[in-house]
Amino acid sequence: MPGAGLRRLGKVLHLSKSGNLLLRLEQYPVPIIGAQVCDYKLRSVGVVNNILGPVKTPYVSVKPASNVDGALVGRVLYQVEKD
Repeated sequence: MPGAGLRRLGKVLHLSKSGNLLLRLEQYPVPIIGAQVCDYKLRSVGVVNNILGPVKTPYVSVKPASNVDGALVGRVLYQVEKD
């Protein structure tokens, strides 16, 4: 991914009943909906599909790619930032 950077989003807390990964945002700015999300090995995990909770400590919901499951609970995810 030439010209791309990574920004730490947060640790996966939960796999929801609807199949989305839920994580608490660790730093601002809040990612845009549709932003690409990956793990530390740069494997695509999914895309941001919702921002939830209080303004001071928001949660991010990630719609996972088809090959992703609950094994990511407890792992840190990153946003792919393109220049």
